[in-house]
Amino acid sequence: MKKYIQKIKVSIFFIASLVLLNACSDDYLDNTKLYAIDSESFFNSEADYYNALVAAYDPLQSTFINVLMGEIASNNTLCGGESATDVPGYQQIDDMTHSPVNAQLKNLWDWMFGGVNRAAYIIENKDKTDFEGNEVIIAEAYFLRAYYNFELVKWFGDIPIKPEGRFKLGEEKTIPRSPKADVYALIESDLKFAVANLNYTAPQVGRATKGAAEALLGKVYLFQDKFLEASTTLESVIVNGPYMLESDYNKIFEFQGENGSGSVFEVQYTDIEGAGFGCLQCSEGNVAVGFQGVRGYSGDLYTSGFSFNVPTQEMVDQFEAGDNRKDVAILDINAWSTATGASFTTGYEHTGYFNRKYIPRKRSADAAGDLNLTNPNNYRAIRFADVLLMAAEANNRKPSANDTKARLYLNRVRARAFGNSNNDITAGGSALTEMIYKERRVELVGEGHHFFDLVRTGRGAEIPGFQSSKNEVFPIPLEEIQFSQGNWSQNQGYTN
Repeated sequence: MKKYIQKIKVSIFFIASLVLLNACSDDYLDNTKLYAIDSESFFNSEADYYNALVAAYDPLQSTFINVLMGEIASNNTLCGGESATDVPGYQQIDDMTHSPVNAQLKNLWDWMFGGVNRAAYIIENKDKTDFEGNEVIIAEAYFLRAYYNFELVKWFGDIPIKPEGRFKLGEEKTIPRSPKADVYALIESDLKFAVANLNYTAPQVGRATKGAAEALLGKVYLFQDKFLEASTTLESVIVNGPYMLESDYNKIFEFQGENGSGSVFEVQYTDIEGAGFGCLQCSEGNVAVGFQGVRGYSGDLYTSGFSFNVPTQEMVDQFEAGDNRKDVAILDINAWSTATGASFTTGYEHTGYFNRKYIPRKRSADAAGDLNLTNPNNYRAIRFADVLLMAAEANNRKPSANDTKARLYLNRVRARAFGNSNNDITAGGSALTEMIYKERRVELVGEGHHFFDLVRTGRGAEIPGFQSSKNEVFPIPLEEIQFSQGNWSQNQGYTN
């Protein structure tokens, strides 16, 4: 989508300014102009705002780490990799032994706050220049700030927020970590603005829409147990939005299924730009895909990777007989090898299973850099099936439950999964709640949601090694605690 011309440190309080960037994409934000975003002469034209929007979307590509680590943190998968020390930060999160000294958590913190600051800079200058379509760009900036802040509050709990604009150097010593309730209030406000000013059809493929903002707002409500508000908001997406379930589940995660009828919001990736291990966030490709590929693979359809994030047998066993999603979501490498003659090697914690949704497919070899780091697979960040299942949960759990509607939405997802209505759920009450939880797990496996579903519903103890009142959130990186010079305290249960 975009590529840095000059790399920057994106830690929250070291972004005094943003630097020269340009952009490239397969469908969205195709732009090659350079600009100095911190220039006094900036935000004087539509092009300036558009280019700033390019920069604000750019950190979305870094959310590959959120997805990969979110899945590893859950009980869906094991870390895998070459050895126990391949990427220690991932392994620690898998084992629930992570501490404030964790390079991968530090990256997530830096990259998401980089996104917050870029979106906030547009918001800070929203009234400087008026032009036709200004309200759409500003609304997208609010959506993006909400998206990045939501990722941060999910991972770290209380975080610093600054509603009026950017964080600046030195404010780490004065701006406190805001309680989660205040963070969520800002996110809700940002998303409501986006909903009011966006349309269901985006100006360009890959940009945020009214439906994306409503869906994210509904999810934010769900994370706060605001089930009535969630049901109303998600109902709007279902009834008023243009979305429908893709009839062919297998198509969703292939190249031809990108930005399809069931896509509410996707992170756009391309393979035309290079990257290296010294700067993973520089990649235009989905880095997580190569990390999850089959180690030493040679054969049809797929290419090799680094064998991280391997599904467990317990996860695979969650699929019911006749569920067509199983073979789309899970690659049984032994069965595949027997059927096709493919060969492979095994890595650490090998289970025989791989996250088929996001493992590398064969493609032309003309991409720059390490092909394992430039896979063009889009991340389906919000799918319509997710919206239906969130709406099912919200209707089931709201004060005056509507289990009829909850079953309707749940069974729409199940009917596609099985190809018929013979497996419809008829239960209600708490039994229905448990069935919705299970359906979310099998529908969304491999997509980075399950850890947070477990935590928000009080089921974190299902994760091996999980400690209640500690592992619901992750530690603030040690460097950030030190930068604050006593302004911030560490999350409960973690010592610096």
